[in-house]
Amino acid sequence: MPTTAGQRPMRADARRNYERLLTEAKSAFLEYGADASLEEIARRAGVGIGTLYRHFPTRLALQEAVYREEMQQLADKAHELAATASADEGLAAWMLTITEYSRTKRGLTQILKAVIDLHSNTFVQCHDQIETAAATILARAQEAGTAHPDLRACDLLRLAHALSVASERAPEDTELLLSFMLDGLRPRS
Repeated sequence: MPTTAGQRPMRADARRNYERLLTEAKSAFLEYGADASLEEIARRAGVGIGTLYRHFPTRLALQEAVYREEMQQLADKAHELAATASADEGLAAWMLTITEYSRTKRGLTQILKAVIDLHSNTFVQCHDQIETAAATILARAQEAGTAHPDLRACDLLRLAHALSVASERAPEDTELLLSFMLDGLRPRS
């Protein structure tokens, strides 16, 4: 849970409740849509509805928190791969991660984008965060000569989305399609 100046960090039990609420909210929104029962989310998380509202005063606050967490995990993965994998392997692994996320969480993402104002701080910050992560992983590949120098971070994200759609009915083909895509992204001599 984000804190602002003057707020104390959460106690361990409050942090656990917060995290369980986010986990159950993701599942419920994916299963039931944006109008998933908040009472059911609280029940699944093993807390009372008052605890849910203490952490998330509105349904939108919960939806935004779920979206922020999902985008943070994708960005963290890009930065982790940029620091630990070779440029080529890092790009491939992150493209696979974001493609699988897009394919498996498409419903959740569409639900959240439908209820979160596309001009809100949350959406703009998450968009910038993912684009920065994509730019980080892409820059390493471009510096290593394994990605075309004209490729942009936004292109990489659109390609991951296209791959998620293309592999939706045949997820077992994702890695093969990704290898073809990555071959196409390499600079030509």
